[in-house]
Amino acid sequence: MSNSAFDLEANIAPVSDIGERKPEQGMGLCLSGGGYRAMIFHLGALIRLNETGYLSKLKRISSVSGGSITAAMLGLKWSSLGFKNGVALNLTREVIEPIRCFAHHTIDVSSVLIGLLPGSTINGRVVRAYSKYLFGDATLQDLPVDPPRFVINATNVQSGALVRFSKPYMRDYKVGEIRKPAIPLSVAVAASSAFPPFLSPAFIDLDPATFTATDGETLTGDEYRQRMVLTDGGVYDNLGMETVWKRFDTVLVSDAGMKFSPDAKPAEDWAFHSKRVLDLIDNQVRSLRKRQLISAYKAGLRKGCYWGIATDIAHYNLPDALPCPAEKTMQLATVPTRLQDMPDNIQERLINWGYAVCDAALRCHVDPALPPPAEFPYSGGV
Repeated sequence: MSNSAFDLEANIAPVSDIGERKPEQGMGLCLSGGGYRAMIFHLGALIRLNETGYLSKLKRISSVSGGSITAAMLGLKWSSLGFKNGVALNLTREVIEPIRCFAHHTIDVSSVLIGLLPGSTINGRVVRAYSKYLFGDATLQDLPVDPPRFVINATNVQSGALVRFSKPYMRDYKVGEIRKPAIPLSVAVAASSAFPPFLSPAFIDLDPATFTATDGETLTGDEYRQRMVLTDGGVYDNLGMETVWKRFDTVLVSDAGMKFSPDAKPAEDWAFHSKRVLDLIDNQVRSLRKRQLISAYKAGLRKGCYWGIATDIAHYNLPDALPCPAEKTMQLATVPTRLQDMPDNIQERLINWGYAVCDAALRCHVDPALPPPAEFPYSGGV
């Protein structure tokens, strides 16, 4: 009997063997997807990471989907943050306020409707919105010089691999890399956040001659290098974890993935039924990634912490954690995964929740000596 049926299982490494090399010392932050819900939730985490000085210690910030909107804005404004003693003085003005303002623009519905017209694409409309409201004409070359390195992740539908957009290179390990890519930041973020079935696919036209030979690539033909067909980075890695996991020994993960709930009467039309199925797949993959991460923490293979939008803050057993009733935070975990106008009160609750649960995770698992915060960033709590 052939052993071919077991080839796949034979290539699955245990947690202790995952990664191309022994991780080096350093801390990276991973920002998950989840539309505007994730974009805003992660702001709260950034505020707390900044207060504690950990934001300035990061060597890599890796993101997918809605998390890439926040990460790209942080990267674009990094040199303007005015760090003093490891704390950014201008984070609110340069990052928090512009992202909050952007969250009042509904761009998914209009992108779908206009993108269906001749001569337009849905993802192209998303690119235009990101450029208009956030990134202007900025390219990947406007991101800061390492550290930290910002890595915006998308999924290559052609190769089935992750595409990494960063200042030093754009890379699909099967297709190859382009060094110092001048790709617009809005294009990279729109590819990373092209969540299916409505905002996918994204297309990027490239010059095959700009690719640099690297070891291991197997798909080097012009059919792969002339036009890339991409979808949401969360399809491949919905925690944005891989590019930090494979490099550094300390991994911080902010997960704003939507809480998956049973539905006795799921939609039966092709579009919304497909979305339900994709949400189910996303939930399962996220659960596997999370188990991999937590197992590595427990085994001492990685340091760091995980916090999620569906976490019960009581599980951290901190007597001085900010008050976050589970029934209220679970409401926030079910905010739809949309690029839709978000009211200020929901924004402030999400930021407060991201701030509080990030704080609890840091003080429980990374640095118990950190002083607790006195209050939420915004009045009203969660």
